Amino acid sequence: MKTYQEICQHIDASIDKNRDELFRLNTDIASHPELSGEEYETTRKIRTVLEQHGFSVTMPFDGMDTAFFAVSGSNHHKYKIAILAEYDALPEIGHGCGHCLSGSISCLAGIALSDLQDELDADIHIIGTPAEETVGKKAEMAAHGVFDPYDMAIMVHLYNENLPSQIHQALLESVYTFHGKAAHAASNPWDGINALNAVQLMFHAVDMLRQHITPDARLHGYISNGGSAPNIVPDTAECEFYVRALHKEYARELLRKLDDIAKGACLMTGATVDKTVKDNPFDDFTHNRFGDECLQEVYDEIGLPRNGHPDKIFGSSDAANVSTICPTFHACLQLSPQEIPIHTREFAGLTCTEKGHECLMQGAKIISHQIAKIFGDEENIRKMKSDFEKAVRK
Repeated sequence: MKTYQEICQHIDASIDKNRDELFRLNTDIASHPELSGEEYETTRKIRTVLEQHGFSVTMPFDGMDTAFFAVSGSNHHKYKIAILAEYDALPEIGHGCGHCLSGSISCLAGIALSDLQDELDADIHIIGTPAEETVGKKAEMAAHGVFDPYDMAIMVHLYNENLPSQIHQALLESVYTFHGKAAHAASNPWDGINALNAVQLMFHAVDMLRQHITPDARLHGYISNGGSAPNIVPDTAECEFYVRALHKEYARELLRKLDDIAKGACLMTGATVDKTVKDNPFDDFTHNRFGDECLQEVYDEIGLPRNGHPDKIFGSSDAANVSTICPTFHACLQLSPQEIPIHTREFAGLTCTEKGHECLMQGAKIISHQIAKIFGDEENIRKMKSDFEKAVRK
């Protein structure tokens, strides 16, 4: 059995050998961004690279056209590890969340570990998880049982700080469609029921509710349909809201309050309302104390300063749904200066720079060293699993 240091040396040599190829993949994906659920060319390019490195790639996967499952070798080891790959882009901004780089990092880590599966007695699978920015396909995969066989899941997210672990909020989404009665806005507005008025009242009430929610919670939304013309009383208007909180139960409580607000807006205007849900609920993250400590050691070993604020709210991720099923790690790696946040064009522009190239190698090391640190030692596996069991029982 190789020592941890020997395994890491082997990993790093493979990362160094394949880094330029995977950075070209990142640059190609960044130059041709595809939105959530539309990542057809992106997954084709990823599949080509992985197959060239001996992986067998199943695509579509779990009934999702742009999801994939990649496995290398005999696939009969004692443990199973999922390396999660994201690759969808944002509207207008492109890869302002860095998924082009994150997905390439996951592929590079999987390639670096592919010939160490016997050494670690672990099957290393790369799972392509589309549409993180919208419906959150990891949540669907989790509900379908995809992650039930796994002993661990891991990915790296690009950020403006180095954070081995972060605070994630649970996220619930609802669309409220108000129905009124159309009328000519000049000649007979009194005959109309203004659905947009109901939407406006809802936003005012949500603004008032914000004064009375806990600091960890967030309420935010937008008007997706406000009518069709100024001279028509809108008979249909629609708004979409996200509700976030550190714990899903509180998020559910807030969502019930939004439902009551919508009903109140109907009482005041005479409109009616339909509620629909487009996106999957995101859980709050189940942290693994021992695994997070190992990840902190990995950051120190590869010379990454832990310069983030551990109490800062990161946002929400469908990786949290995976964390309720198996020990899951969602490490953040600094791509931009702290004054440049994610989900901006400035952040997207950094993915193909020399700093992006450096992050590609660092991110692949974070994933692969963490796997080597835990699965190279049976006692570490036991401690990680024990902490997971304690966390999910809370």
